[in-house]
Amino acid sequence: MTIRRPERARLKMTRRAAIKAGLGTALSALSLSALRADELPDHQKEWNPPMSHHLDTPLAAQNGQLYIDDLYVFSGDGSTVFIMDVNSNITGVHVKLGFHHEARYEFKVHFDGADFETLTYRVSFDEAGSDGRQAMKLHALTGKEAREDSAVGELVLEGKTGESASADGARLWAGRIADSFYIDLSLLAKVNGAVRDGTAVDLSAWRPENAKNSFAGTTVESIVLEVSHQHPQLKPGARIGVWCATKLATDAGGWRQINRGGHPMMWPIFWPDDTHFTNPADTRHPSEDFDAEGKHIAEHIAAIVAASGASADPKGYGQTVARELFPDVLPYVVGTSATYGFATRNGRTLADNAPEVMLSLVAGAAVPSGLKPSVAKNQRDDKFPYVVPA
Repeated sequence: MTIRRPERARLKMTRRAAIKAGLGTALSALSLSALRADELPDHQKEWNPPMSHHLDTPLAAQNGQLYIDDLYVFSGDGSTVFIMDVNSNITGVHVKLGFHHEARYEFKVHFDGADFETLTYRVSFDEAGSDGRQAMKLHALTGKEAREDSAVGELVLEGKTGESASADGARLWAGRIADSFYIDLSLLAKVNGAVRDGTAVDLSAWRPENAKNSFAGTTVESIVLEVSHQHPQLKPGARIGVWCATKLATDAGGWRQINRGGHPMMWPIFWPDDTHFTNPADTRHPSEDFDAEGKHIAEHIAAIVAASGASADPKGYGQTVARELFPDVLPYVVGTSATYGFATRNGRTLADNAPEVMLSLVAGAAVPSGLKPSVAKNQRDDKFPYVVPA
């Protein structure tokens, strides 16, 4: 066991924490980032005795390198593209660049509506070298091994961050990029209030024409995986559900799931107070979602549409939306055009206005974001790795 002298704890705000807080601007998150250890809740304070550097430390999981900001799944050039973004610098402070060298970053794939994944792509990184780059490895796990932390899987390729690596029908790129996500956080705050209070979404003071992208100029770490349609499981027409997870090594020799993501905006809308990342959903498997949260989410949505009169059957609408969102996996038909929109949710592209879709789904009526995909057009590319390095 590695022993270290405990350092004074600081709460590291990430983009996801800032969104979760429903903040009007990124700067308003800075007041939280300045909290001292003695101002934190008891379960977030640093221990006094010496300890190891893994999960024995209460703040070990509060690392932006482990927090998932977005998941994207779409069709590439004869391929399926999976993108996981983590570690935003929206607050401008307390950001440790790069990927956690003791963590795993995993893409989980379910087939034909199955409860459990039967394909996992696991990406891991070494510590950064003198040039700032990290060696990376991609492993593939199939069948029952896809959900086993103890399984090693098959090594697919190796490479370094900032460079493309390819082998056996797979391409991988990882590094710091310009963030293509866009939303005006002041709009999110209005929806948060409605979800919290069970009231109609009040847009009377909202002026879409004045909307500003709160994430303009921000950056994230991105993992881009492209898998050929020649893959035996990911052939065109395959119906998949995708989620991603970050996991951190424990001193007991196992792994603990720290964070996960599927549909966009789930935490910011439904659990905005989870700024300390202690919500059970972070460590839960998607197969448990509906039983754990379905009734709760359905009731919140029913209250909103009942207050606004947006549905003649608020309870039924709430249950329908809960069934749409749980299990929290991103649905996609391999080989088709992806879109996360009003008419259908089939994968998600870097351009999709996912926040507007999700806010409108919750409200039961159109919630105009005032932003178009063009606001972030310079933060995406139509060629691999599809992102724009920062």
